[in-house]
Amino acid sequence: TLFLTAIDLLYWRDIKQTGIVFGSFLLLLFSLTQFSVVSVVAYLALAALSATISFRIYKSVLQAVQKTDEGHPFKAYLELEITLSQEQIQKYTDCLQFYVNSTLKELRRLFLVQDLVDSLKFAVLMWLLTYVGALFNGLTLLLMAVVSMFTLPVVYVKHQAQIDQYLGLVRTHINAVVAKIQAKIPGAKRHAE
Repeated sequence: TLFLTAIDLLYWRDIKQTGIVFGSFLLLLFSLTQFSVVSVVAYLALAALSATISFRIYKSVLQAVQKTDEGHPFKAYLELEITLSQEQIQKYTDCLQFYVNSTLKELRRLFLVQDLVDSLKFAVLMWLLTYVGALFNGLTLLLMAVVSMFTLPVVYVKHQAQIDQYLGLVRTHINAVVAKIQAKIPGAKRHAE
C-alpha cells in the first residue's frame, strides 16, 4: 500500500495531497540551499514546537474559559505505539544487508574488470558524472530529481505515444552504436551472447 500511495502522489491523483508533499519537499530543499542542515533541522523543530505549544496553550485556555475537562489535546497521539518490533528491525536490517552486499559484489566485479565491456560502460558513466559534478552539486541534483519525479510521470501519461516513438528511435540508435563498439572489442561478442 505504501508503493501505491507513492504512485498516487507522483501521478497527482489527489492534487491537494500531492501539492502538500511536493511543496514540502521543495521548501525543504530550497531551505537546504540557503542554510546548513543543522539550521534547517533546528528551524523545523522550532516551528513544530511553536505550533504544538501554542495549540496546547490555546486548548488549555479554552478549557478554562468553557469549564470543560477535555484533557490533553494530543492524548490520542501520545498513546500511539511507535516502537519497532524485533522482527521489523530484523527485516529491515536483512534488506539493508542484501543491498549492501549486492552493491559491494557489483563494484568489485566492475573495478576488477571481470567483464571488460561492463567495466568500460561503468568508466564512461563515471567520466560523464565528472562533468555533471562540475556543473551541479548534490543538492541541486536532488532538487532536479524531486521536480522530475513529480512532473515527468504526468507528462509521460499525457504524451505517451509521441514519447514512446522517440524513445524507440533513440533505443535503435544506441543499439547500433553499441553493436559497432562490440564488434571492435575482442571478447565483446561472447559477452553479448
